This record gives sequence, C-alpha cells and structure tokens, in this order.
Amino acid sequence: MTVKIRLTRKGGKKNPHYRIVVADNRFPRDGRYIEHIGHYDPCSNPPKLVLKKDRYDHWLKLGAQPTTTVKNLVKKHARP
Repeated sequence: MTVKIRLTRKGGKKNPHYRIVVADNRFPRDGRYIEHIGHYDPCSNPPKLVLKKDRYDHWLKLGAQPTTTVKNLVKKHARP
C-alpha cells in the first residue's frame, strides 16, 4: 500500500477548491481518503493555502509521498 499526500477537487464549475488529503494511491482522486490535512483555494487573490503542518510532517515521517503539485504548493507558501 502506497500512501500519497494529494489534492482532491471540490467546488463548482469554474470555481475550484481543493482539499489536501492523505490517501491510498489505489483510491480515485475524489474518492475515499485517510485524513484531511488542509485545503487550497486558487481563486482567491492571493491564492490561499491552509495546512496542518504537524500532520503533514507526521505523514512524511511515516513514509507518505506528496505529489509534485502538493510539494510545490507547500514549498511556495512556506513562511521562513
């Protein structure tokens, strides 16, 4: 079982909102997930990312692999 940290799409047509979830890679994109650890709103100005950093780090330590998109979002929105 490979665990991924990835985005699931929510919101209406032309108004996307995304949840950041931990899910088994066999589950569909908007299907079942293990834990909801944040959300991302690309339509707000500026785009808004809310992430439970402690849970994100916890899942990374357990071996979960973030997708490229999630990795880039976290890197871009991280505050020093």
